Amino acid sequence: MSEPRFKIGLIGCGAIAQIQYLPLLRAMPTEFAIGGLCDVSKDVLTRLSDIYGVPPERRFRDYRALLQSDIDAVVVCNSGSHAPPTIAAADAGKHILVEKPICTTPSEGRAMVAAAERAGVVLMAGYMKRYDPGYRFAAARVSQMAAIRFIEVRHLHPDNASHLARFNLIRGGDLSFSARAELEADYGAAVAAMLGFGTTEGMPVALRKAFFWVHNSMIHDLGNLHGLFGPPDRVVSTEIWAEGNAIAVTLAYPDERRAVCSWIDLPHLPHFEETLAVYGAAERLTISFPTGFSIGLPITVVQDTESATGPSSETRSWHENPFALELRHLAHCARSGTIPDTDGRSAVLDIELVRDIFLTYLGRSAVNDVASEP
Repeated sequence: MSEPRFKIGLIGCGAIAQIQYLPLLRAMPTEFAIGGLCDVSKDVLTRLSDIYGVPPERRFRDYRALLQSDIDAVVVCNSGSHAPPTIAAADAGKHILVEKPICTTPSEGRAMVAAAERAGVVLMAGYMKRYDPGYRFAAARVSQMAAIRFIEVRHLHPDNASHLARFNLIRGGDLSFSARAELEADYGAAVAAMLGFGTTEGMPVALRKAFFWVHNSMIHDLGNLHGLFGPPDRVVSTEIWAEGNAIAVTLAYPDERRAVCSWIDLPHLPHFEETLAVYGAAERLTISFPTGFSIGLPITVVQDTESATGPSSETRSWHENPFALELRHLAHCARSGTIPDTDGRSAVLDIELVRDIFLTYLGRSAVNDVASEP
């Protein structure tokens, strides 16, 4: 007898919900059901609900009302802090997939983890690239690689508008400027306090911009490294230039391994490039990731080796949608009680690493970060 459909509600119906989660949930009708939609924009909520056949009683402007319905889990992908809806979802007994970054500060993340563990529900971070079969193939190979000497991450990031233009996204035109400004102010204040600045205005503009890029985009690369090698021992150095639009970080791992990670904003170059290369004594493995806004583009793994018979190179590609695999992993963990591969506790360590990247740049030690009130 087949299992009942796993009923998922969405908190926040912006770009990633419209491009990935909603179409995928509809495309897997025997496995999943859209249990409800929640968005602060009435326009977005109404139009998306009509498109996806969500009845009026399952349309919510307040996530707390959604959490009182009969859903099994939520995908948290709202603008602003993910901590309040995540903690509320845990308290309501719902399993949770939280889009990256899962939180702004480590203390927010620890509160989210505590709430999930207290309730006995799954808290899973939305690092979809970690579920791609190409990444999993590479991870298995790296675990067997001898004498790893060097790791390099390169992330060349175009303007997202160049990728979003082909989608007919529904925007929240009914949202006030003051509401958006309040979200930005809350975010800025939390970051400034965590890094030891008195106010957001006291934090240099370039530093604010660099933090946003690392926290919201480079976090994928940090999560990918975590999946391969665990958390680093320390941040060796951080460099920021180009008014905060370029960042280079060196991380130290056990056995004298070093990872050099660069993230560069290239707004006028439409080509997206995100690679992770691992160099061993006689082997190099390079993973190339597509943008998260892609549909059907492959992840590619190139394996270069050196042997007694000479050099060789082999390229493999996978076209499975990692968001779909991520959703299936959420349902499996919820039903089996299994800890997710991208669990909440591990994701909080990535947020601590983001913090430490900037504290290293500033030559400061960690200060008490301020968690948003749930």
